[in-house]
Amino acid sequence: MVYKTALLFLFLFSAAPIYGQEIERFNPDTIRTIQLDSAVNITAQKFGVETFINAIIADDTFYQAFRNTKKYNFLAENSIFTYDKKNKVEGKIYRKIRRRASGPEKLEYLVKQDTGKLYKKNGKYQLYTMEMFDYIFLNAYNTEFVAAPAASNGKPGEANESYKDKLKTLIFSPGKPIKGLPFIGSKTQIFTANMRQYYDYSYFSGTYLDSIPVYRFKVTVKQDLSRGTKDGLMIKELTTIFDQRTFEILGRYVDMKYSNMLFDFDVQMNIEMSYFGGEKLPTKISYQGNWDYPFKKEERASFLIVHKDYERD
Repeated sequence: MVYKTALLFLFLFSAAPIYGQEIERFNPDTIRTIQLDSAVNITAQKFGVETFINAIIADDTFYQAFRNTKKYNFLAENSIFTYDKKNKVEGKIYRKIRRRASGPEKLEYLVKQDTGKLYKKNGKYQLYTMEMFDYIFLNAYNTEFVAAPAASNGKPGEANESYKDKLKTLIFSPGKPIKGLPFIGSKTQIFTANMRQYYDYSYFSGTYLDSIPVYRFKVTVKQDLSRGTKDGLMIKELTTIFDQRTFEILGRYVDMKYSNMLFDFDVQMNIEMSYFGGEKLPTKISYQGNWDYPFKKEERASFLIVHKDYERD
């Protein structure tokens, strides 16, 4: 059962379409951090599209930034919403947490509120989305946030950890291949020679957090493709924010959508970083999406995570 939970959640980045109509859903992310200036003249730069792509492929700092939080005291606010089929809020979780880097009590809940339909009779979450949210983000406040070990001998527990590791790759390194992910593992690898023919590339200059000069590098599906070709592409948009001064990646937005006979998903996720004492740390993570899998309840959820007031212990 645990193995199935992890496997199913690999398809969580999803919002199965509401056939026949589009219903706008509440977006918990109201924090605006980047102001765009203008398109960058590619011919006037010493770098081009390949420079951005190579930096994205080589980057491992996003996941590392989350691991770096273990060294800091900080304040976290988590707002999580679940929805019914009409996109009306069905359940809500709000946590305001003070996290300490050392000491016996690392977590202090300043506010802890649960409302609506969230739990089963046995006390577990109704949605796998919520369960895996705790694993990926909330669990990081309690642990060292180490990488999950890969399965070595096929035992259920180890396989579950391996799937969780793949899920982390899907979140923190979109664009990279994910081996062993059924049906969609190769579809994440959008920078291969074969896949590039389906995407347009553009980049703009801008200002991040009112003071940091950045480039926004945007990869989007070409508009003139046939509908069938577009439907076969899982990643619809991948936008990356680069610090112009250092070429550090400070932000990433990914829009993923895919459907076949086994599942439907449609998700948008945004992760942003900033500097604290010269170290890059996460400041905002937002997610919106639903997923639909045979014989399981369709899941609709969104969340907003904000980290602030970082201090070295």
